[in-house]
Amino acid sequence: MRFIKQCNNLRRYGIAAAILGVATVGATAPSVAADVKPVTIRFTSDLTGPPHPAAIAKEFFKETIEKRIPGSKVRTYYAGALYNIPEAVEAMTEGNLEMAWGQFGKSAQIDPFMNVVVGPMLMSTPGAMNQLDNFETVKMLKARMAKVHDVKVFATAHLSMYMGAGAGFRLLTLNDFKGKKIRSMGPAENAALSAWGANPTTMAFGDVPPALQTGVIDGLLTSLGGFNATKDQAPFYTIAGINGIVGDYYWIGASGKWWRSLDSKQQSIIEDVLVNEVIPFQKKMNWCNDKRLLDKFETKDPSKPGIYVMNSAEQKVLADKLGDATTNWLKKNTPDDANKWVDKFKQEAKAAVAAHPVGSDSLEKTDCTKMASWFNRYKRIKKKKKKK
Repeated sequence: MRFIKQCNNLRRYGIAAAILGVATVGATAPSVAADVKPVTIRFTSDLTGPPHPAAIAKEFFKETIEKRIPGSKVRTYYAGALYNIPEAVEAMTEGNLEMAWGQFGKSAQIDPFMNVVVGPMLMSTPGAMNQLDNFETVKMLKARMAKVHDVKVFATAHLSMYMGAGAGFRLLTLNDFKGKKIRSMGPAENAALSAWGANPTTMAFGDVPPALQTGVIDGLLTSLGGFNATKDQAPFYTIAGINGIVGDYYWIGASGKWWRSLDSKQQSIIEDVLVNEVIPFQKKMNWCNDKRLLDKFETKDPSKPGIYVMNSAEQKVLADKLGDATTNWLKKNTPDDANKWVDKFKQEAKAAVAAHPVGSDSLEKTDCTKMASWFNRYKRIKKKKKKK
């Protein structure tokens, strides 16, 4: 499907259903389990805080757990303030951290198998992304995280569908990428950047703003949420379709050692909140964040700052130059046992895209006006902090 058609379809569909399996946000108060023992949860991540959509979802989790289980305390951490993702996996294995909002690509630093689901230009529709938890590849990774790292992965969540490249100039042609120091989120993205002629640098998001400011890096790969946090340093942001430049996904997990220390009532509530409330909520927040930022910052002129959507010809140049670079890198840098899973994921992604074209998924019919209060809430909080 041509990319321009995708973009037109994405703008045409509004977002109208309430969160799948969840009552409309704010419509009813969550049930309170007064007979359940309180829990204390440290919940870390490498993403920025609100209004980043995944961060808002973490705050939603915090509020819901503290209401559902009175006396509980959920402490949320951002931008690697407590642990980066590889450190978080190790800490959860040891029982020194309760939960993490992780990322497959970043987790590959501690387990190369996590890279098999990373790569651009594969999961190119919202409906396909919503099938991730049904993929045999993802089921394998969940089982591996439990067996090898003693981490219980509950589900996957969406990074921005418009993952892209930002800089103080427009990254559009191969000449634009050539020789530039570009931050990547994980080693798998390095293959694509290298294929396009850039010098990739893997870097946690918390280190990105000062690195851009001081010229340590020229640009970055990030989500639209990341663009929103760095648009002063990197106001030119380029996207090449859904997952066109970067393809990566969140996973939400807990320490197995900590999880087994909970009783069945505590486990039931936490898992119910995460799977049936927080994950659907996050996907809608992510969708609406993409839409609101695209509506606000899109530019049709690549010479001007803002979000520029590549046309099909511009996108094809990157795709042709990329070729099999990511696949070849993955097979070279993962154990031989992972090779079949690299191919398996590509097959599953292709099938999911064909079965769930743009416009076919309920996510694309979400009414973003029902989510706006969450963005507005954290916008107000940010303004109050600035006044202080």
